[in-house]
Amino acid sequence: MINYTLKCDQDHTFESWFQSAEAFDKLLAAGMVTCSVCGTLGVEKAIMAPRVRPARNAAKPTARPLSAPASPAEQALAEMRKMVEENSEDVGDKFADEARKIHDGDAPERSIIGKAKPEEAKALVEDGIPIAPLPWGNKRRTN
Repeated sequence: MINYTLKCDQDHTFESWFQSAEAFDKLLAAGMVTCSVCGTLGVEKAIMAPRVRPARNAAKPTARPLSAPASPAEQALAEMRKMVEENSEDVGDKFADEARKIHDGDAPERSIIGKAKPEEAKALVEDGIPIAPLPWGNKRRTN
């Protein structure tokens, strides 16, 4: 079996398994390979990284918890997230209202985090209220 990354003429990228490289060529020539997103027949192999297995006698990587940062950049992001969450008040879905109140002087000045709908965030920016998206998901840390 061989796994190919494919791309259609509409720029959709997807993966598919084939019995062999020859089987892929045969199915493509017969018009039996279509885009899994839009169904177009204009499909070709996309550039993909080879999957190389390590030698059987290669040193095993040291085990680390999946929750541990994988790189120095990930470690720095984790530290930044911890600092932001420890030093900010989570106002949840009321972020846009609270940010506006702070900006207008109707609420005490403090660091806040929370959620805002795209149109709420756009209105805050258009009104000159400084906000920034955080580079992590919506879930709070549990540890």
